[in-house]
Amino acid sequence: MADPESTLPEADIEMEGAEENPVEVDDNDDEPNVPPTQDPEDDAKPLIANPQTRFLDYLRSPMIQLNIGGDSSAISAHRAILIMSPYFNERLASEETEIDMPDEDLDAMGCFLQYQYTGEYFPRRLANQPDGLEHDPSAPAIDNTGDQLLKHARVYTLAEKLGLPELQSLAHSKIHRINSSAVGEIAYARYVYSHSSPEDTTIRKPVAAFWATRSHVLRHEAEAEFKSMCLEFPQFGFDVLTLVLDSREKRAAQRADDTGAGSTPARGRKRMRPSVNI
Repeated sequence: MADPESTLPEADIEMEGAEENPVEVDDNDDEPNVPPTQDPEDDAKPLIANPQTRFLDYLRSPMIQLNIGGDSSAISAHRAILIMSPYFNERLASEETEIDMPDEDLDAMGCFLQYQYTGEYFPRRLANQPDGLEHDPSAPAIDNTGDQLLKHARVYTLAEKLGLPELQSLAHSKIHRINSSAVGEIAYARYVYSHSSPEDTTIRKPVAAFWATRSHVLRHEAEAEFKSMCLEFPQFGFDVLTLVLDSREKRAAQRADDTGAGSTPARGRKRMRPSVNI
C-alpha cells in the first residue's frame, strides 16, 4: 500500500485476551472462480456464442435503444449482442426496438456492453500484475469514497440480473484489486448488503471476513460508520461476529489439543439466577 495511514493493512482481531490470535479466513473462499487473465495487449475477443458465426453477422442485426437511469440516457447496441443475455433474450422476444431500464446504472451498463463486444471492460486486469488493474487516470490511487469498489459491485449485480455468471466473476475479481480506505470499504459493504441476497456468499462472505480481521480499523478510522452499518444491516454485524466467534472456538480447540486436554470434559459455567418471590 502506498499510504499506510490511509489504506487498510493486514491486521489481527484486537479483542481483549486475543490480540495475538487473528481471525482465520480461508482465502480460497474469498475469490470466485474467474476467467483467465486477459493480456491487455491481446486483440479484443468478441463473445460469440457460435464460433462459426462471423462477428460481422452480429453487427448486421438491428439496433436496440436502451434508456438507462432516471434521466433515461439513451444508448444503443446490436440486438444479436444483447440477446446473448437471458434477460434481454426474454425481453426482446417480440419485435421491440426500445427498452426502458430506469433502475440501472449507466456506467455499469456501459461496462456490460463493452464486455459483450470485447470480452473485457475498463479497467482491465493486467497479465503481468496478477493483483493489478490498468491505470485509470480519472481514479485516485486510494479509493477513499468507495466509488471504484462500487463500480465493479454494480457490474456484479447487473450481471446477475442479466444472467451472465462469467461477467459476475470478472467484476468480483476486480473488486479485490482495489486499494481503499475504511470509509470506502463501508460504502461498499452497505451496497453489497442492500443489493445482494443473503444466499450470495460469493460477495457477502469476503465483506464480513474483511471487517472481522480488521478490528483496529473499525475503532480508529470508521467506528461511527461501522456502528451505523451494523444498525442498518443487522445481518452484517451477525456475519462479522460469527466469523470472530468461530475463530476463537477454533483456537480454543487447538490449544486444548496442544495441551492434551482435548479429552477433558468442559466444565459448565454456573450462572447466578435472580430470586423469585412466590
